[in-house]
Amino acid sequence: MALVTRFGVWLAAVLLALGPAALPLAASSTGWQQAKHIQAELVSEYSTVTAGQQFAVLLHFEPDPGWHTYWKNPGDSGLATSINWQLPAGVQAGTIAWPTPQSFLIPPLVNYGYAGQTLLLTELTIPAGYTADSLTINAEVDWLVCEEICIPADASFTLTLNVGGQAGLAVSQQPLFEKARAALPLKTGAVGDYAISGGAFSAALDAQLPQPPVAFFVAGTELVDHAAAQQIVLQDGSLLLQQALNTYFSDPPEQVDVVLIDAAGQGYSASLRYREQPTAQGTSTEILVTGGTLNTFDLWLILLMAVGGGLILNLMPCVFPVLSLKALSIAGNSQQRQQQRRDALLYSAGVVLSFLVLAALLIALRAAGNAIGWGFQLQSPLLVGLLAYLLLALGLSLSGLVQFGLGLMNAGGELAAKGGGKGSFFTGVLAVIVASPCTAPFMGTALGYAVTQSPQVALLVFAALGLGMALPFLLLAFIPALARLLPKPGAWMETLKQLLAWPLYLSAVWLVWVFGRQTGIDAVALLLLGMVALAAALWLWGRVQLGAGWVNRLAALGLLLLAVITLWQVATQQVAVNNKGQHTSNTTEHWQSWSPEKLSELRQQGKPVLVNMTADWCITCLVNERVALNTERSKAALSEYNVSYLKGDWTRRDSDITVYLQQYQRDGVPLYVLYWPGQPPQLLPQILTPDTLRQTFDSLSQQ
Repeated sequence: MALVTRFGVWLAAVLLALGPAALPLAASSTGWQQAKHIQAELVSEYSTVTAGQQFAVLLHFEPDPGWHTYWKNPGDSGLATSINWQLPAGVQAGTIAWPTPQSFLIPPLVNYGYAGQTLLLTELTIPAGYTADSLTINAEVDWLVCEEICIPADASFTLTLNVGGQAGLAVSQQPLFEKARAALPLKTGAVGDYAISGGAFSAALDAQLPQPPVAFFVAGTELVDHAAAQQIVLQDGSLLLQQALNTYFSDPPEQVDVVLIDAAGQGYSASLRYREQPTAQGTSTEILVTGGTLNTFDLWLILLMAVGGGLILNLMPCVFPVLSLKALSIAGNSQQRQQQRRDALLYSAGVVLSFLVLAALLIALRAAGNAIGWGFQLQSPLLVGLLAYLLLALGLSLSGLVQFGLGLMNAGGELAAKGGGKGSFFTGVLAVIVASPCTAPFMGTALGYAVTQSPQVALLVFAALGLGMALPFLLLAFIPALARLLPKPGAWMETLKQLLAWPLYLSAVWLVWVFGRQTGIDAVALLLLGMVALAAALWLWGRVQLGAGWVNRLAALGLLLLAVITLWQVATQQVAVNNKGQHTSNTTEHWQSWSPEKLSELRQQGKPVLVNMTADWCITCLVNERVALNTERSKAALSEYNVSYLKGDWTRRDSDITVYLQQYQRDGVPLYVLYWPGQPPQLLPQILTPDTLRQTFDSLSQQ
C-alpha cells in the first residue's frame, strides 16, 4: 500500500512538471444517447482549441435499418433536425451544413432526408479574445425519425474542450469528419434565377457539371410539389429546372438553394434568386432565359441578339413580300440621297414603333391575365382577314388596278396620298405586323428575355429587334458605297412593280389558308366573297381616279362596306372548328394531337416523345414540317426508334400551349422538345434540317 501511494505521488509530480500538455485531454465526443430506433452523439473535430479558431462539430445519427431522418426541406411531410446551441459569450455557431439528401417515396407523398449513418456538420467560431481555459458546448437537439410511423425525440448534449495555445485534433474522429465533408454537395458557385410560371417552379442557372444532373432538390419548403415529375433541360451548357408548384405555395422566397444530383449520386449546390414578373395568371413570374443560361448575359448581349434576330427576320418568307415594296422605293430614289435617308429613317421609325406597340400590348395583356405569346395578333381571325384584304389591295395597286398615291410603299390610300414619307412609315408598320408570326434565330432568345423583364427593359429589347429589321435599309441609305450599287431608275421599274405584286398575292393566299384553319371552309368561302367585293371596289376606285363620275365612287364605297361587313360577320361568329385547329382527325398521320395529359401518359410509359409546337400562321413552322418533319426519312426515323410524335397547334389561342411554351421560356413558336428515356428533355433548333431528327435519335441511342 505504501508503494502504491509513493507511486501516485511520483506520477502526480511528473505530470505537474510536464505541464498542461501532459494532462488528459477533454472529451471530443459526448458519447451515444439512445432514443427509439436511433442513437445520436455530438462530436468535435478538435479536442483542444484556441482563441480565434473556427472548427467543426457534428451531430452523428445512427438510425435503425429502414428508418430515416430529414433534410432541411423534409418534403411533403416530416420535420428537419434542429439544434439550439448554448455557447459561452462571443462563441458563434453557423448553420447546419446539410449532406446531399435522398428521396423517400411514401405514396402519394415524397419526403427528403437520410437513411443510415447521418453526419450534420456545424462550424463554431471562438472569438480572438476568449480567455477561458475550457470551452463548454451545450446543444438541445430535436429530430424526427420515421419508417411507416414517425417518432419525435429530443436530447441534450454537453461537450467540453480544452482551450490552449495550440489546437489539437481529435485524431480518432477524423475519419468521421472526412466522411461528413464527402457527403456534402459540391459547391458550384452558380447563381441563377427562378420564377413561378404556369403553375410551375422554373429555374435557370449556369452550372458546369462533370455529368448532367438527373434530379434536383429545392430547399425551400412548400415551394414545389415534391411528388411531381421533374424536368431538367440541358442546352448550351446551361440548365433549366422545372417542377409543379406545391399545393400550399404562397409567397416565393427571395433566395432559395437547390441541390443537383448526377447519375452517380454526387450532389452539387447552387443558389437561385427570385425574379418577379407578371404572367398569364397575373400573379406569378417566369425566368429571364430562353433555351439557355442567359441570366449571366449582360443586357448589351441580349440587345445584340435582338438586333441579329431582327436582321435575319428580313429573310423570312412571311416578311419578304412586304419588304419588296420598300426595295422598290429605294430603287426609285437611288439618285436622291436626301429622300432615301428620309424614307429609311421613317421606315425604321415605323418598324421600331410597331415593335414597341406590340410589346406594350403583349405586356399589358399578360399582366391582365391573358395567356398569350409572340404572334398572338394572328390568332385573331378578324386580323388575319384584314391582313389578307390589305395584301390583296397592295397587290392590285402594284398591278396597276388602282393607285394609292405616288409612293409604292404605302399601307393605305389616304396615307399614301399625303406623301412618300408617310408611305415609308406605314410600310414599316405593315412589315412588323406580317413579320410577327416568324421567330428568327436569336429572336426567340431575345423575346424570352424581354417578356420576363421590367417593362422598360422589355421595350428596349423590342426596340432593338425593330432596329435590326430596319438595319439593311438604313445602311443602304446612309452608306454611299452601298447606295451606288443600286440601279438607276428607268422603264424596268414598271415591270418590277408588277412582278412584285405576285408575292403579295401569294401572301394573301397564305393568310386565307390560315383563316380557314381557324374558322372552317364555309367561312373561307365568305372571306373570298369579301375579297372579290374588295377587288371590285378597288377597280371602281381606279376608274374614279381616271375621272369617272360619282356613281362609280358610290358603288366603290358600297362594295368596300360589303367587304368589311362580310369579314366582320364571318370572323366574329362561332364556327364549329376544334379550338386546337383541325389536327384532331389524323388516323393516317404519323403524329398525334398534343395535350398535357397525352404527353404525361407517354412519358410514364417510358416512350421517347417528340413535341412540335406549331401554328398555321408560322411560316418557319410550316417550312420545318415540309423539310424536316413530314419527310419519308424523318417518318422512318420516328418509326425505327418508336418515337411518339405529338403536335400542338397554336393557330388559335390555347392557354395550355402558352403555359407549355413558358415552361421552356419561349414566347412563340416553333418549339421542338425531345423527351428521351433516361435523358433530360432536349430542345431542338428552331431551324431544322432534313437530317436533324435522324442525327439526334442516333446520338441519343448511343449514350
